[in-house]
Amino acid sequence: MRVGLLTAWANRANGGVFEAVATHAAMLRERGMTPHVFALAHPDDERDRARFDGIAITTVPVLGPAALGWGSGVGRALRAADLDLLHLHGIWTHLSADGARWADRTGRPYVISPHGMLDPWIVGRGRAKKALARAWFERGSWRAASAFHALTGAEAGDIASATGREAITVIPNGIAIPEAAGLPLSPPTVLSIGRIHPKKNILALVEAWREAGAGKRGWKLVIAGWGADSDVAALRAALGAAPEAEGMTFLGPVFGDDKERLLRAARCVILPSHSEGLPMAILEAWAAGVPTIMTEASHLPEGFAAGAAIRIGARPDEIAEGLRVAMDLPEAEWAVRARAARGLASGHFSTEVVAARWIAFYRELAASVKGSRG
Repeated sequence: MRVGLLTAWANRANGGVFEAVATHAAMLRERGMTPHVFALAHPDDERDRARFDGIAITTVPVLGPAALGWGSGVGRALRAADLDLLHLHGIWTHLSADGARWADRTGRPYVISPHGMLDPWIVGRGRAKKALARAWFERGSWRAASAFHALTGAEAGDIASATGREAITVIPNGIAIPEAAGLPLSPPTVLSIGRIHPKKNILALVEAWREAGAGKRGWKLVIAGWGADSDVAALRAALGAAPEAEGMTFLGPVFGDDKERLLRAARCVILPSHSEGLPMAILEAWAAGVPTIMTEASHLPEGFAAGAAIRIGARPDEIAEGLRVAMDLPEAEWAVRARAARGLASGHFSTEVVAARWIAFYRELAASVKGSRG
């Protein structure tokens, strides 16, 4: 089966969606399918090309504002690939129109994964742009879709509410399990890793760190990530002139082996987000045997139930309380939580389990669409 994966950017600029698409493509290729990634051209494409080793990628020039996501020749590229199925990862760009047009012309299965982009917090931001996108191409794309994919049950509810569609399959992101697990008794470092964006709530984390007095107790906060210049500037301003004196460090973007080393050296990963689809940062932490501190907006209740995660709210005082809980945990408790984290990643969220579900879903969908045409 030839599966097209259509996404805004095939590199780190796409945040967690990039990580999810790269993992998804690798899962399909390793199990005999032929994935083909289609994306808009971007300066970081070559830097991250290795993440798609052995997988076909077609990038097209961007026309007009990048935020609109209008690519030159997307439709031609999709048709030339002779795909059996097209899977759109992410919405609110003109790629949705390209996906819908492909579906209408071919009559073949078209799947949409919003990746949390129909979460009420996200929908409430940039209302004018989203209203235009909804009227211009999103509603048409939603009608053309053979099925929707949600990462969690909560996201399935958001999709149903926004689109009125009921054909929603819930499959989580998959995560590969590294051979080396985390070091639960490592120096007490809290790691925040990912995009620097208002939804990640990093400024509240900085305020909470000071309120909890974590630096005075010998704990370290390491922030690694990238984002818009304005968001990064706001973070640097919040950190102040000498953040190291309070146990805080901002590293900027970290990827590949450097990211793996950061994870292995962390006592825990923190994600105080307002909104998430299913955060790859949490799954990567668990795969490395690193427990997490996170809000319910991460949509991973399994972590709380298993003891792999500490629950926090999004306000600075609520984050501070979670930090105090973490700092007061005995070493033996951290070891238990680390084992719980690794167990979650190697079971329900492992690429073996998730890939099997995707292949069964694709085959069933292709058979049902073929049957309806025949």
